[in-house]
Amino acid sequence: MKKALITGIAGQDGSYLSEYLLSLGYEVHGMVRRHSVAENQNHRLHKLGLNERIHTHYGDLLDYPSLVRIIQQVQPDEIYNLGAMSHVRISFDMPSFTIQTNALGVLNMLEVYRTLVPDAKFYQASSSEMFGNSVDDDGVQRLTTPMNPVSPYGCAKVMGYNLVRHYRHAYKLHACNGILFNHESPRRGSNFVTNKVVKGAVSIKKGLQNNLELGNMDSYRDWGHSKDYVRAMHMIINHDNAEEFIVATGETHSVRDLCETVFNKLDMNYKDYIVQNPKYMRPEELKYLKGDPSKSREILGWEPEYTFSTMLDEMIERWEKEL
Repeated sequence: MKKALITGIAGQDGSYLSEYLLSLGYEVHGMVRRHSVAENQNHRLHKLGLNERIHTHYGDLLDYPSLVRIIQQVQPDEIYNLGAMSHVRISFDMPSFTIQTNALGVLNMLEVYRTLVPDAKFYQASSSEMFGNSVDDDGVQRLTTPMNPVSPYGCAKVMGYNLVRHYRHAYKLHACNGILFNHESPRRGSNFVTNKVVKGAVSIKKGLQNNLELGNMDSYRDWGHSKDYVRAMHMIINHDNAEEFIVATGETHSVRDLCETVFNKLDMNYKDYIVQNPKYMRPEELKYLKGDPSKSREILGWEPEYTFSTMLDEMIERWEKEL
């Protein structure tokens, strides 16, 4: 039985990855940070009934001794480093913490991996935010596109990405990066724009609120489903050679498109309810993301099962039940 260790196991991707690895017969371990309200530590895992099927350990990417203790105890075959300060807009408010967690945290993980379990495989959750506003002439971002991040989050992710490549070459480790473009699901935090729009639209439909405040309506993103993307993570880490792969749909939609689609599905006109609030604007906006997933599709055989529309259907269904 293979053993996997997932940092960030309590997040959206961590929960889907746990379910997927369990379905493949893995023994799954995860690292969780201590919260003052215990229920917040593993809310998703408990809600999904995963608590009884996985092993969780207290730790933090910035607490080196805890990483040593966990990896010594677990002796994982595969390490998925999904833990991060994951909200781009909030990274402008907390730049130091973001850079420590998303860059130095990766360094800590790589050092413990290198010294304790160098024969294991390591996956780093890299991000499309690393590209910033760099786009190739054909309107696509690919592995050769320059990385010019426009947020503390993106800057930190670039450092983590390069550290993984450096450790792979310097120490002959099976360490790889998955550059995942935006991916959503019913399990996404409701302060991320996709779930914020869906929850807000359903709340308006049910008479629970009158309008929805958003920031930039004309930023474009390549949105896929987390459930599809965690399958790609497993394919990337188990590819014969440790390499970089982009995981994306190859389609892009604006926040305005997102609003129009969601509100239309609920028989409403988004223009009647959306209010722009400057506090949700980024100091430096990332305008456009559209990934080239051809390498993942051709080499790994990865194909998404969800479309933009079916992903939103599932998210709407979640909030219709919950509200």
